Amino acid sequence: MKYEFGNDPAKIDGYRKWWNLSPVKRPLVGFSYKSWFPLDEFRASAAWEKDKPLTPDMVVPEDFLDDQERLLREGETMDDDILRGASPSQAVFWGDGALGCEMRVLPGNVVARERNLSWDEVEGVGFDRESPWFKKYIRFIDVLVERSAGRYPISHGTLNGPLDYVVSMRGHEQTVVDLMLDPEPTQRFLERMGTFFIDITRAAWERIPTFHGGYYDAQYNIWAPDTIIRMQEDAVAVLSPELYRKYLAPVDARVSASFNCSFIHLHATSMIVLDQMLDIPTIRCYEINNDVGGPPVDTMVPYFRMVQKARKPLVIRGSFSPDELRLLMDSLSPAGLYLYIMVADEKEMEPLRPITGL
Repeated sequence: MKYEFGNDPAKIDGYRKWWNLSPVKRPLVGFSYKSWFPLDEFRASAAWEKDKPLTPDMVVPEDFLDDQERLLREGETMDDDILRGASPSQAVFWGDGALGCEMRVLPGNVVARERNLSWDEVEGVGFDRESPWFKKYIRFIDVLVERSAGRYPISHGTLNGPLDYVVSMRGHEQTVVDLMLDPEPTQRFLERMGTFFIDITRAAWERIPTFHGGYYDAQYNIWAPDTIIRMQEDAVAVLSPELYRKYLAPVDARVSASFNCSFIHLHATSMIVLDQMLDIPTIRCYEINNDVGGPPVDTMVPYFRMVQKARKPLVIRGSFSPDELRLLMDSLSPAGLYLYIMVADEKEMEPLRPITGL
């Protein structure tokens, strides 16, 4: 039997085994033709004028729907292990917009401009359900839920983490100076941004139905048996391990403890604090990008092993040569391993499939 979008409910058993680190012969494997630049994958967002501001009224959720379902139909031909679903545009920094940042369209992406607020101005920053960006975010979710009609899962959008929001409000350099010279108000602001992150995620899940009894993240095609949050702390690249442990780890612990299947998205630049993150028991899962232009895969293998040694499910996302993929298969346990492999076309995918055991 063929399932629309490839969303065979039998795939859920694979996710359950992955979350539970159950013994398996091969990892969970998904392939995708998606690019690193979601802005250009949708005609609606590709049409936004470059190097110009993006305002909420320019985002029309209905205009994304046909392209969204076109992209999801890759699941009908991939014959892999994953479910496919949708979220509000992954090109938009919804949380930053809801906190008052100006959004600007760049080639291939949208950026949120730092506000560089004073401490007095920071006092007025928080979760506002009347924010135009928040209202558009919720509207986008509602439109997706109606269109999907249960045929594919819907998820929260791509959100930054508490430190990222502090950086958006105060600036990169100023935030590091704040933590070193003025830590008390910075710590209080980090805690408030942690609460904002929890609240905006819960607000999304108030509108989203579960999918076959579980929760879902559309960016990494992760199905979870219980409540989920997609954590992110890209700005940790500017912190020392000591600053992370003292000021940010308690916030990440509280955020992750608010959901039962919390996972965190990381880059190679975050590996400086990976061991501190692994000490937080409520971060259930780790997603690590193999970024374009990033370090060689063999230099990342020790970090992947750290995650597995800590008995945490691991997602590795990126493009891989056959030799790189063989290295991962030979170096890592298949239990609790999910390889999300980005390919340009079927020709690139075919030699990779047998390496993964598909």
